[in-house]
Amino acid sequence: VQLQASGGGLVQAGGSLRLSCEAPGRTFRTSCMGWFRQASGKEREFVAAISRNGGRTDYLDSVAGRFSAFRDNAENTVYLQMNSLKPEDTAVYYCAAEVGSVYCTRDYEKYNYWGQGTLVTVSS
Repeated sequence: VQLQASGGGLVQAGGSLRLSCEAPGRTFRTSCMGWFRQASGKEREFVAAISRNGGRTDYLDSVAGRFSAFRDNAENTVYLQMNSLKPEDTAVYYCAAEVGSVYCTRDYEKYNYWGQGTLVTVSS
């Protein structure tokens, strides 16, 4: 199962980007959807997750209040709206699907399927 992530790019500090990730319908409907990122030379880290019906979200402390995850179940797409971007947000961002889970986890090893990654670069 391949997830299709897009929306990365170069933006100045303080700017905004919206990432999107499309998944096959059956996978999408039954999955928590997560966003992770990996900066150069660093470990992959959890950024955000949203439950199957969109009713629950979870955010890394450093992005809470700036990033917002939401999903359109009719379009099988999850989004990550990123506002007030900072240079330290620079990373490759990945979307992932945790199939069958009611409560989304922050553990990337629990996610079953991954997108290819999209690069976000925030200049100072």
